Amino acid sequence: MITAENLTKRYGSTTAVDGISFALKPGQVTGFLGPNGSGKSTTMRMAVGLDRPTSGAITVCGMEYPRHPAPIRSVGAVLDAGATHPGRTGRGHLKILAATHRISSARVEELIELTGLGPAAHRRIKQYSLGMNQRLGIAAALLGDPAALILDEPVNGLDPEGVRWVRQLCRQLAAEGRTVFVSSHLMSEVAQTADHLIVLGRGRILADAPMRDFISDGAEQRTLVRAEDAATLMSALSGQSAAVTTLDAETFEVVGVSPRDIGRRALEAGVVLHELSPQHSTLEDSYMRLTGDHVEYRSGEAA
Repeated sequence: MITAENLTKRYGSTTAVDGISFALKPGQVTGFLGPNGSGKSTTMRMAVGLDRPTSGAITVCGMEYPRHPAPIRSVGAVLDAGATHPGRTGRGHLKILAATHRISSARVEELIELTGLGPAAHRRIKQYSLGMNQRLGIAAALLGDPAALILDEPVNGLDPEGVRWVRQLCRQLAAEGRTVFVSSHLMSEVAQTADHLIVLGRGRILADAPMRDFISDGAEQRTLVRAEDAATLMSALSGQSAAVTTLDAETFEVVGVSPRDIGRRALEAGVVLHELSPQHSTLEDSYMRLTGDHVEYRSGEAA
């Protein structure tokens, strides 16, 4: 379990993390989301002792990271895939880490195979791509067979096969009863991987909820409509407090009116329908609605 209690981190006059509390359960993948600058990486760094909280605490498996007698056996982390000695080989890097905790060479070879590092294990790390560095980082995180995993953007630089592998690995580790904490900006991957979500905005928790609840809470009912006489049907719907968005000559989207009511109004207006499809809210939709007022760095409109 990973637990934060009133966790705060300040850098001078800047508050990066502002009194957050949460408890991550074993046996599930928790997605950690938030705009750039929201405090995600700082929180993860405090979890593994790389930053010291200004106040409050964060513990892994019941104690703060520096107090663990053998930290690598309690928590594995991938926070910076490039934080390795470039002159070592991948296998050499793992063997050095293993030796510090009396972990066998057999375990090193097992993880080289698991992470797909085999063809590159003898090469110098400076020759690795970003994706291979990610695989090496995951292998290092798993060396001690830890009860908790903390992964910051673990699929960054991976090809589609690698992305899918990390997704399946996270699910497998959670199924084994481990606590898996994953930060990512790829909403599609988080949606397929996480059971639970924590969302930060400007250092504070905006949401701490199961994935299903997060997506459904506050979701608007949207319906995609295709009709032979779209203009007539849109006019018929205008008196029902519907928000209508035209997509093309025959297609539009309706918010605020149920598909049943749209179909009934089409019948009354004598309009032939070709499609009437409820559009389910996505993780990205829900995330954007929640964090819209908490984005520190906002892109301009395209010209």
